[in-house]
Amino acid sequence: MRQARHVKLYLFLFLLQIAFLNLHAQTTPRTLVRTGHLLEVKTGAEPAAQTIIVTGDRITAIAPTASTPKQAGDTEIDLTRFTVMPGLIDVHTHLTAANNFDPYFELSMTPAKEAIIGVENAKVTLEAGFTTVRNVGANDFTDVALRDEINAGHIPGPHMQVSGPALGITGGHMDENLLPYEFHYHAEGVADGIPAVQHQVRENIKYGADLIKIGATGGVLSKGDDPQASQYTLEEMQAIVADAHRLGRKVAAHAHGAQGILFATEAGVDSIEHGSYINDEDIALMKKKGTYLVPTAYLVDWMQQYGNLPPFYQQKMKDVSAVEKQNAIKAIKAGVKIALGTDAAVYPHGLNAHEVDVYVNQFGMSPLQGIQTGTLNAADLMGWNDRVGSIDPGKWADLIAIDGDPLKDVKLLQHVPFVMKSGIVYKDETHK
Repeated sequence: MRQARHVKLYLFLFLLQIAFLNLHAQTTPRTLVRTGHLLEVKTGAEPAAQTIIVTGDRITAIAPTASTPKQAGDTEIDLTRFTVMPGLIDVHTHLTAANNFDPYFELSMTPAKEAIIGVENAKVTLEAGFTTVRNVGANDFTDVALRDEINAGHIPGPHMQVSGPALGITGGHMDENLLPYEFHYHAEGVADGIPAVQHQVRENIKYGADLIKIGATGGVLSKGDDPQASQYTLEEMQAIVADAHRLGRKVAAHAHGAQGILFATEAGVDSIEHGSYINDEDIALMKKKGTYLVPTAYLVDWMQQYGNLPPFYQQKMKDVSAVEKQNAIKAIKAGVKIALGTDAAVYPHGLNAHEVDVYVNQFGMSPLQGIQTGTLNAADLMGWNDRVGSIDPGKWADLIAIDGDPLKDVKLLQHVPFVMKSGIVYKDETHK
């Protein structure tokens, strides 16, 4: 008898909860986004006259406009002259860094300055149509603070996954090599040997990192190292990946040289950033393991046209630029998975969509494939397929509007007149 009463009580509470949720759904104000065309990034279909129904920060339904009349309390957004698509994703940004590589500027940077720079760049990036980013490397956990303030609604900016300080070897790309010996200074993420790298992974996670960024090879914008030389050993990277994955974090590996790319892929990293000297052996292993390549290609074009680097960076940039694109094309043709990443800060923030233009008009992707690198693929790499990357019920209401058809001209993505993130409109120039 008592069990029967309990069953009835649980059933009553369950039905009461359903009734409450239904009532909440009916009383919560809706936003009806009326589209001219809706770009379905999975298929490339562009159905006309669709309405995206937004409740709170989520997409709740998509239906033909003709069958979705406005109800009392609804807000309508008229984008019937535009193509509406999901907000774009950049998986390689440095929002708290500026496009300035003067050694004095670098050495005079403070956490306070870096945080303020991040506030400015987060707004610029969001208004460029990038509603989600992965920030891969910042000093003093300034990217953690930036993410948290955006999430709290205090400042405008994209959804963020952040790494905090990047891990690297003593004297490597992630170290501070501009100061002389007597300062005995090492960058925050420097760790050598298996116990030390394990500690650093755990410390980054302790202080708020969503992912781990490592230096598998030397870099371009660092003094005294070689982009082609591997830095962390295979064993060190295996220890990093094992701890990160066990603790629910993915690993992004800065890697230019072929040996470092191979070591990082074998260790199980989730993405190779840059991949300038990628070779056939790297490509075969990346395909086998499903490792993403993040090409960061537009920076080559920008640097060739506008770059003004200190002499000890210039030759390395020239050498990497001579090979990076052809090797990326080889990887793409071989079927390596590609996610859009820009290295924004190496060139000015807000130009992120130029990366798609390179993929399409230089690398040979179709416009849909190029867009997919910055939507579906990027969401997959971040592990956020359930939140971003396409316009589907249940996902965040992250929408951008394009004046024209981006499947005919991806350069239109460089001029985004409307941006909604989590149901809030952050930019609307559709009536100009």
